[in-house]
Amino acid sequence: MLTAMGDVLREAHARGWITTRDGNISVRKGKYFYITPSAGRKTIVYPETVIRLEIEDNELVYPNKWKTKPSIELDMHWGLQRLHKGTKSVVHLHPTYTVAAMYAGLNLQEIADEFPELRRYTSVGTELTFLEPGSEMLAKNVVGNMTEGQLKIQHDIIGMDRHGVVAVGLSPWDAFEHIERLEHICQIVLASGRKNGI
Repeated sequence: MLTAMGDVLREAHARGWITTRDGNISVRKGKYFYITPSAGRKTIVYPETVIRLEIEDNELVYPNKWKTKPSIELDMHWGLQRLHKGTKSVVHLHPTYTVAAMYAGLNLQEIADEFPELRRYTSVGTELTFLEPGSEMLAKNVVGNMTEGQLKIQHDIIGMDRHGVVAVGLSPWDAFEHIERLEHICQIVLASGRKNGI
């Protein structure tokens, strides 16, 4: 799964869903939590460059001093990872048409309801209004919208106004597929020119 973290980021970059230093991925595997480094070039993420933290009693053990700083979205990733042991991977990207759809005022949940190819495989939660990237408020609201007040994650993906999406899956590629499905449908909706009714 660590190799997949870099592979997913390279694929996202090739599709124009992130620029070189955007996006982040985490993986929970056994007693370890892995996350991509902060501001590093995401096209050269490999297993040896991923940051590893130990998990004790379902809490992260932070080092006294970081060799390399983790993604600024660490709290968001860990908030999702610690709540539901079934969640093994969290992926945050900036897919172009999905971000454009939100910016145009379209509702991602309503779009998902209109297209059976999307709703059959991917549960889309309520998107967030703009919150500062890396902030505690963003992390808290992402977890809240993904769980809807339950003790486990209820959705596969949510949008964040002007900031992209967060998706969860058993692997980075599983989470990526949720992003890909939503992105494809958003592209169709925007290409249709339809403004009302969704």
